[in-house]
Amino acid sequence: MADQYSDIDFDDVTEQTGLAADEIKCLKVCFDLFDTKKVEFLSADDLGEIMRALGFRPTEEELKDLLLEIDEDGSGEIEFGEFCQLCATFLVDDPDMETMKRELKDAFRIYDKEGLGYITTETLRGLIGELLAPLTEEELEGILEELDEDGSGSMD
Repeated sequence: MADQYSDIDFDDVTEQTGLAADEIKCLKVCFDLFDTKKVEFLSADDLGEIMRALGFRPTEEELKDLLLEIDEDGSGEIEFGEFCQLCATFLVDDPDMETMKRELKDAFRIYDKEGLGYITTETLRGLIGELLAPLTEEELEGILEELDEDGSGSMD
């Protein structure tokens, strides 16, 4: 399996953002999820939607200020390093457990298209398969078994 983190200079990103390696890896997975065209950057126009999907609640003014700070060349393109800097501004304070649970539920709602309060294992299979490709069927099954602790076939 190709290492999706091989092109990341963790020391550099940590120095710029104060983020730990596991946080950087998590942000890489999120970045790749939003980079649907696989062009290695995100559009500044989508910044608000992306931040809200990640559980952050910036105001329009905060978004404007952040974009000016992060997108120094004014290209309108947010590369991975810039994305980490951006997210780090919201990750400085560790949220309490209730906040984390609420934000995780908000993120799941994106994939709970029918509004049932859960996502099926099949939906999760597709998402994990896409994010962590290439995975063997055995690796994918192992991840799903670990996540679906009660064997219900859904994540809620």
